[in-house]
Amino acid sequence: MAEHLELQQQPEPQAFELQKGDLRLKLTNWGATITSLQVPDANGNLADVVLGFDSLTPYMDGSSRYFGCIVGRVANRIKNGGFTLSGQHYSLPINNGPNTLHGGKIGFDKVVWKVEEQKDGENPSVKFSYHSHDGEQGFPGDLDVSATYTLSGNLELRLDMEAVPRNKPTPVSLAQHTYWNLAGHNSGDILNHSVQIWGSHVTPVDENLIPTGELLPIKGTAFDFTNEKIVGSTISEVPGGYDHNYVLDCGESMDGLKHAAKVRDHSSSRVLDLWTSAPGMQFYTGNFLDGIVGKEGAVYGKHAGLCLETQGFPNAVNQANFPSIIVSPGEVYGHTMFEFKFL
Repeated sequence: MAEHLELQQQPEPQAFELQKGDLRLKLTNWGATITSLQVPDANGNLADVVLGFDSLTPYMDGSSRYFGCIVGRVANRIKNGGFTLSGQHYSLPINNGPNTLHGGKIGFDKVVWKVEEQKDGENPSVKFSYHSHDGEQGFPGDLDVSATYTLSGNLELRLDMEAVPRNKPTPVSLAQHTYWNLAGHNSGDILNHSVQIWGSHVTPVDENLIPTGELLPIKGTAFDFTNEKIVGSTISEVPGGYDHNYVLDCGESMDGLKHAAKVRDHSSSRVLDLWTSAPGMQFYTGNFLDGIVGKEGAVYGKHAGLCLETQGFPNAVNQANFPSIIVSPGEVYGHTMFEFKFL
């Protein structure tokens, strides 16, 4: 009966819209998810540049491939679904080969977040929050999480995330998992997009996509995006396509954020500029999209969108030489996941 009452008290999934000038953002508190972003091209023509669905149902029934959501408590993969912290071993749900992916079978993308506040005015915003309880998906300790989306400046979208552990040290690494196609969500693949990444190393992976612990220099390889290049020019040299964590180690800094990536669609002249406070970024080229029917009947095939998931390094909780993702009571995890400027 108590469980039934608790379920009754959960917030309901809702849709929200923020608008500033020509930028129009649609969101849902299911997974704190971006469902649509209308952005003008060089001639002022608007297009929706994120993959997604017309209704909330596909996000909730498992049809979505993490479209637009926030993933956690730990983004990316944890080797063999487990880790040891303070002498205690924690076992997590296995949901990706032998590993735990994006927080487990019911990660932060598959829950309803509370709507803390929605602000209109010059810089419209909406703040979502979620309480993750001790033992949820196997992770230790109670954790209070918030995510605030804000439209600011000229064609800027910002996401500020925070997490506060209440009673136990715990790993925390949140990521925003939007699939971008700057030509429009229904325009085909992103192989003609050009990308620049301010990272001179990647964390190479084994056959189960778990980092080996090495930091691999990428100069002169197919992984080298330190100079802007077309995605399709080298993707065939990477078996399966890009799905790799870049070490953000060579970008300029501004207001506490590092320059992470720039994406350009030459057909529309839309440019997405990404800054972050995170140490790494998963560059993923939609390799596992396989004909999902999305908004307006659009069919999302392989490489229909790309993801720029700023994050802690994958499996950092099991790799002592990676930047730590452990946050203890009294500390605050803060992550400005992106400050996108559509130029």
